[in-house]
Amino acid sequence: MQQANTNLIIRNPFGTMDVPTPDDRDVMDYAETATLAGDAADVNAATWASIPAVSDPLEGVWASRWNGGADPTIAGDTPETWKEGRADVRVIGKRIYLRFDWDDGRRHGLIDAAREGARLVGKYINLTNPAIMRPWVGRVVDAARIDGCFPNGRLDFRR
Repeated sequence: MQQANTNLIIRNPFGTMDVPTPDDRDVMDYAETATLAGDAADVNAATWASIPAVSDPLEGVWASRWNGGADPTIAGDTPETWKEGRADVRVIGKRIYLRFDWDDGRRHGLIDAAREGARLVGKYINLTNPAIMRPWVGRVVDAARIDGCFPNGRLDFRR
């Protein structure tokens, strides 16, 4: 009988599976070309969330939304449709972890990103279907707005 590995170390503060290699070559290649201006013309500039900001500049409860892919578990979903949900943001050192959901909390994702000033560079994993992973780049615009993109679309946060 083989003993299970009980010495697993989880990096993220949520106790879920970690995003594998959040700083790999795909992430760095995408980060070289991804741009987020953080200006008033950005699709995430308009207020669309009703979660109050807390005193900490990033940690806490946020609203999330993403587009750029159709979730086959949601009837009639299209890549253009925004999938909205709730997010929990935690900061540990120079890393930021954004755990979020959509489809009324039935689907979950996790972003593990390095902080480079206002820029966030990392990777997303779909915790409901871990085969889905994408590079992700974000920009902290202010304490109520994080603009984000991945190769297929947007993954933004507001409060």
